[in-house]
Amino acid sequence: MRTSKITRKTKETAISLSLEILDKGERGSFSGTSGIGFFDHMLNSFAVHGGFNINLECEGDVYVDGHHTVEDVGIVLGKALHEAAGDMKGITRFSDMLMPMDEALCMCAVDYSGRPYLAFDADFKSVSIGGYDTQLTVEFMRALAYNALITLHVKMLYGDNDHHKTEAIYKSVGKCIGKALEISGSAVPSAKGVL
Repeated sequence: MRTSKITRKTKETAISLSLEILDKGERGSFSGTSGIGFFDHMLNSFAVHGGFNINLECEGDVYVDGHHTVEDVGIVLGKALHEAAGDMKGITRFSDMLMPMDEALCMCAVDYSGRPYLAFDADFKSVSIGGYDTQLTVEFMRALAYNALITLHVKMLYGDNDHHKTEAIYKSVGKCIGKALEISGSAVPSAKGVL
């Protein structure tokens, strides 16, 4: 079993997150709350479609806004993914996909490389969706990529509804990370022999 539990406490947030990477084809689940309803909905989509069991305990200064909570959950989830992935032996490493969500279409590509990078191209018409600031999507993805040590490319090709666009992003990123972490061999997938 590939599992991890990470805790992080700052003056702004107190987070405990447990993660299990499931076997190929298994449906993940999300439990707990960030204190931001729409963000919980996105984390659930990430978990279900990525094949991760995620339990989140989070207290954040959401009376200020959601920034610290969303970014710090991204940090903790990224660290948990990195720890649960272990020595990377046998992982698929690369993954890409197109994710439709009604009228919206998102492209995502992942390299589980040990080299953190984010390329993010998505615009939103709304300032917020149900108390979740749309500008926090890129902040979450940056924190996730840099703490999971992955190269992550996200491009919203088109879409009108910001809920659909955001959900397509979270689903595609979860799905791509899950596929990149599937075991498909026994060696570390790198010409250098390490990731």
